[in-house]
Amino acid sequence: MGVVFLASNSDSIFNILSYLKRHPEKIFALRSRYDNVIQIFFKDVIKVADANIYFPDNKLMVNCLTDDFLAQNGDLLDSFWQLAGHDYIDHHEVWATTSHLTQKNMYLLELSFE
Repeated sequence: MGVVFLASNSDSIFNILSYLKRHPEKIFALRSRYDNVIQIFFKDVIKVADANIYFPDNKLMVNCLTDDFLAQNGDLLDSFWQLAGHDYIDHHEVWATTSHLTQKNMYLLELSFE
């Protein structure tokens, strides 16, 4: 897989996190293999705005969420952290890594709390 960097917040990321919070049954898998990272997998039949930009086919998109995004959506991000079975984590940055895993018909949204 290639890697693409984009340092900005994303309405698409906010929208998909909000949707998955309201519809947790749409989450195919939620993993936490590292102390500061959660991976969310969901079927690619879910509509994602600008999917070709924010969920590129078989490539990783790395997006550093802005301070404004964190201030406005901290509770949303924390809810996924807790859903993965973690207690509160003090973080200064959150990186979102996304991809469309075409062979699995899945989207990946990984949140790294730094």
